[in-house]
Amino acid sequence: MAEEGEEGGPAYRFTTENQEVKTTSRGYSGKATAQYPNGDMYEGEFMDGIRESRGTYRYASKGEKYDGEWKKNMKHGIGRMTYEKAGEYNGFWENGRRHGEGVFTYSNGDTYSGWWKFGEKEGTGCYTFKSTGMKLYGDWTNGQI
Repeated sequence: MAEEGEEGGPAYRFTTENQEVKTTSRGYSGKATAQYPNGDMYEGEFMDGIRESRGTYRYASKGEKYDGEWKKNMKHGIGRMTYEKAGEYNGFWENGRRHGEGVFTYSNGDTYSGWWKFGEKEGTGCYTFKSTGMKLYGDWTNGQI
């Protein structure tokens, strides 16, 4: 049976790599699993109680998953995000957004390979249509070629 929080919903549950169960991550450094009241789950490294280094975050409501590097509780560095309906992004992240070089493979098989800035296609990139093989190569600004 799941533990309940103060308002009757599921409680936050933090389990260290030694299987010690806590109600907070504050001050903890090392590997652990955090289960959030909304059903999300993070498995990976913590530094002083925050997501840091490498880990996997599963988003319960959307069925999405991020596996990669973290800095100060945000996606930061190299990682792979699998979106429920949109597809998958594999590349660089900064402050929680796609930023730097990366490849997005859309659910219909199309791909964009190139540069990103604050979550949008920005700089040199190539969009390839799977159905025709046609490629759009050029400079992108605010997600547009």
